[in-house]
Amino acid sequence: MQWLHNDLRNHSVRPWARALWFVLALAGCGGGVDSGGTGAAPQSYASGPITGFGSVIVNGVRFDDSTASVSDGDGTPRSRDNLRLGMTTEIRGTTITTDATGANLSTATSISFGSDILGPVESIDAAGKQLVVLGQTIGVNATTVFEDARLSGGLAALTVGDVVEVYALFDASTSRYTATRIERKGVVAAYRLRGLVSKLDPVAKAFNIGSERISYAQFIGSAPVTPANGSILRVRLETAKVAGVWVVAGLNDGASKPRDRDEVRLEGLIGTFTSPTQFSVNGVAVNASGITPPAGLAAGVRVEVEGTASGAVLMASKVKIKTPDDVENQEFELRDRITSVDAPNLSFVLRGVTVSYSIVAPATDFRNGTAANLAPGVNVEARGLLSADGARLVAARVTFK
Repeated sequence: MQWLHNDLRNHSVRPWARALWFVLALAGCGGGVDSGGTGAAPQSYASGPITGFGSVIVNGVRFDDSTASVSDGDGTPRSRDNLRLGMTTEIRGTTITTDATGANLSTATSISFGSDILGPVESIDAAGKQLVVLGQTIGVNATTVFEDARLSGGLAALTVGDVVEVYALFDASTSRYTATRIERKGVVAAYRLRGLVSKLDPVAKAFNIGSERISYAQFIGSAPVTPANGSILRVRLETAKVAGVWVVAGLNDGASKPRDRDEVRLEGLIGTFTSPTQFSVNGVAVNASGITPPAGLAAGVRVEVEGTASGAVLMASKVKIKTPDDVENQEFELRDRITSVDAPNLSFVLRGVTVSYSIVAPATDFRNGTAANLAPGVNVEARGLLSADGARLVAARVTFK
């Protein structure tokens, strides 16, 4: 995910050539070796929002992050302590195994997290549960995590002009975003935007992402990625427009990048949709011809896809639609040592998240202890749903470890 990573995959695909691209990709998806042709053992790859800690949980896999390298969207090394609920990630790890409890396990070798949008809020529609940042419409839902310390109250805590960082699932079919995490920021050196390229003018070196016109003519040296209509790019922008146009400070491939033979798990919204057996998720071509795909697949539908990468195509072994009810009832999990306890307000802090609990019906299910045992330094696991404002975890169960 480094800004200067020169990965041109999928960038030559224009809308009129999408169907042909799928045919060619599928024709070339026979056997092969892993990235680099070394014949090394397959590894796992997951792309999606973080739904838990103890291990980092993404797409139902518990990744042990104790020895993983961690970096942000600029490729800057970071600590695993910088990871937060709702952040969208790309994780590479060892082969996924299943333990006696049915849990899916892997050891992460690298974790990269990156937001889709960083910029000032232009408008807020509280009733419609959406906001506009850098000209892009962003929806929020029951699983949108709002930064606890600065956004208690959720969407209502934001005002026009606030600079926010938004981690999201991108719908390439409508160029809309569904936020998985929102943080308020102070002064920033650059804005960021990930989205679909359209209205490309290669002579003037300008293109659109949504309604926003973006120029890369001032980019010093040759661009590390060649923009193409229909490609997904991440761009770093100067914080002021010039003559109504945003100026690029850096750009990079914005599509997910599993490698050949990777055991892949993706969560995202279907972008290009040719048929129930040929579509794309997060910029990755999916071939579901080897299974019976679920009814209801279409552009914009949220899905979880499992399979193996073969060339530039994910050969799906499982496709699951994530329904609105699934999203509404998405459980989050935190496991760590308690940082602080606020007994009068029935809450404690775990990995930077305020966890609230109840001692009356419906009471929180405490296991191996009671609420009286909550104290700083005590190791617990808390599971539950987000609060209505998305800023807290409402614990259905707390287990003392």
